[in-house]
Amino acid sequence: QVQLVESGGGLVQPGGSLRLSCAASGSIFSTNAMGWYRQAPGKERELVAVVSGSGSTLYADSVKGRFTISRDTAKNTIYLQMNSLKPEDTAVYYCSSGPVISRMIYWGQGTQVTVSS
Repeated sequence: QVQLVESGGGLVQPGGSLRLSCAASGSIFSTNAMGWYRQAPGKERELVAVVSGSGSTLYADSVKGRFTISRDTAKNTIYLQMNSLKPEDTAVYYCSSGPVISRMIYWGQGTQVTVSS
């Protein structure tokens, strides 16, 4: 079993920055894929950014150039640096993990990110 705990969400003005963290515990392996998804009100959950066990990254087109995912394998922690935030980035952000990117089976409780003036 894997436990994922997100932190770092909050309220930020458009153009601002936030850094999300996700700490993993339990039966987590450095080869697991980990990533971030988000769900806005009335919308389906969508991929934001993921990193494979080998370090390959994948980003949603809407966040490319603004968000950066990173991984500290020693701490079993991933981060999402979010810059140039837009109101449309407002959502609950979920941390996820799985054996491969196409099979993310563990989920955190989510952290709210609100971008508003």
